[in-house]
Amino acid sequence: MSTPTHEAPTGADAGAAAAPAAAAPADAGALARLIFDAMADKQAADLVILDIRPVSLITDYFVIGTAESSRQFKAVLDAVEERVRKDAGVKPVHVEGLADSGWVLVDYGDVVVHVFDPERRRYYALEEVWDAAPLVARMA
Repeated sequence: MSTPTHEAPTGADAGAAAAPAAAAPADAGALARLIFDAMADKQAADLVILDIRPVSLITDYFVIGTAESSRQFKAVLDAVEERVRKDAGVKPVHVEGLADSGWVLVDYGDVVVHVFDPERRRYYALEEVWDAAPLVARMA
């Protein structure tokens, strides 16, 4: 009976095997909460998590928040990206918009993050558009 041998990975696989993968959140709800907490740490206003699963197939959760200035937009978005990358090992699938536009969308697949300035938050009123989606968390 022979003993199984394990060969060291070569080429592109070599680097991937050397670094352990970060632990991902148990589910999309945990990722949404992680994002919510990162936004709260940077003082984003009127934070909301909506459970989109009962009303749409586009994503599982929306995390929505308001930033009062371009500087705060950057701080909130940087904090979300860093926390999710560090704690969940996940990078955004897509980012759309700029802080100067008043609305930035960060798509993590199962969780979509919306950061608005106050004027666009009132105008787009996503909580009203998605009013059938259960509210998971709110922090004013």
